Amino acid sequence: MKRDAIDLGTVGVFTLFRKYFIPTLFGMLSMSAVTAFNGILAGHGIGSDGIAAINICVPLLMLFTGVGLMIGAGASVVASIQLSRGKLKAARLNVTQSVLFVTLVAIIPSLLMMAYPSATARLLGASEHLTPMVREYLLWFIPSLMFQMWCSVCLFIIRLDGAPRLAMMCNVIAALITVILGWLFIFPLGWGLAGAALADSIGLFAGGAIGIVYLFRFADKLRFYPVKWSVKSLRLSVRNLGYQCRIGSSALLTEATLATLMFVGNHVFMTHLGDDGVGAFGIACYYMPFVFMVGNAIAQSAQPIISYNFGLGYKDRVMATERIALLTSIACGSIIMAAFTLFPQILVGVFISPDNVAARIAIHGFPYFSMAFVFFILNLTVIGYYQSVERVKPATALALLRGFIFLIPSFLLLPKVMGTNGIWLALCLSEVLTTISIIMGFAIRVTRSKLAGHVNAAGSK
Repeated sequence: MKRDAIDLGTVGVFTLFRKYFIPTLFGMLSMSAVTAFNGILAGHGIGSDGIAAINICVPLLMLFTGVGLMIGAGASVVASIQLSRGKLKAARLNVTQSVLFVTLVAIIPSLLMMAYPSATARLLGASEHLTPMVREYLLWFIPSLMFQMWCSVCLFIIRLDGAPRLAMMCNVIAALITVILGWLFIFPLGWGLAGAALADSIGLFAGGAIGIVYLFRFADKLRFYPVKWSVKSLRLSVRNLGYQCRIGSSALLTEATLATLMFVGNHVFMTHLGDDGVGAFGIACYYMPFVFMVGNAIAQSAQPIISYNFGLGYKDRVMATERIALLTSIACGSIIMAAFTLFPQILVGVFISPDNVAARIAIHGFPYFSMAFVFFILNLTVIGYYQSVERVKPATALALLRGFIFLIPSFLLLPKVMGTNGIWLALCLSEVLTTISIIMGFAIRVTRSKLAGHVNAAGSK
């Protein structure tokens, strides 16, 4: 649990970003690889019904992950600014409160879902045929939701504490355990969906436990701090948590974007292309976490640098970090887009035979779908910047635009104008419109600033 020596206020911002970005990216990609690998295992070891049962549970995981990211992002921004101002006790209290909060948020609904697994399965949209399989998966999967929330919060704090490599290892260890146990439980032992869910739970427990133990015993500055239970202290805790939620709310909305993409996309593909279209879109959805995690890694790597220097008032270092993050997002998005455009047969063939009807639909659609990736990652980076400097309103507004206001109409209208190609381009249109909104907002702020400067100059004369 060795920490890295990182001085956020004096070390060059490019060096800082590199130290954060490389381990953060590899750690997050390892978890995305688990999602894809689990789909491959389920497809070959359980069958299409197994994949369907797992996919029905995915929105539940996204919801809990989104809440964890919301609290983690908010706590990290607040603690970072407090550290920059020398308020160590306040930073520790915020970290402690955030972990306690997500634990309570996870435990209460988890107990209810464990008590009523069949009702939960139907609520998630399972048919009568799939309900027993979804129920089987849920009973072993639900305990992992608390561990996932621990991971989501702790990784923010561990990176802020100066140990981005350890944060990476939390993800890598969880991924390796999940993959190895998933193969063991599904194939040699034949435990089916219960085995797949148990592997997920054990892997996430390992990642979450590493984070909790680190904050208890090994953290440099951001160790857990005893919480007072008086009425006044609880009132202050609720206020602090509310502020953290407001700062991190766009992270929850960003996670909801993926859920909306899957839900609305499935409906539109079913309407226009039937089951094979849904299958093709499902393959694309297995790759979306990779794209999301790249954007998330860029935003989370820049966040501690930006928040800390924002707290110190070092605007030049803040803007230099954001420029590096934006250039990185454009480069990464371009590379991923090129891979989807040049090698769709290989990417689709990992899941199903290229001769399959669904595979042919996916191979045709991947180049169109990938046109969104540069803008997708760029928008995530900008939203992360607004979170880092406590600008809650623009971060939330952009998350709402890309996740709901632009995305849903794009899915509904583009197919009528462009046919099936329009379905694949819906995400691209939504992200492009969000980027245009960002540019317009920036132009308006610059214009207002210049006008204010002219007014002040005139007044001084």
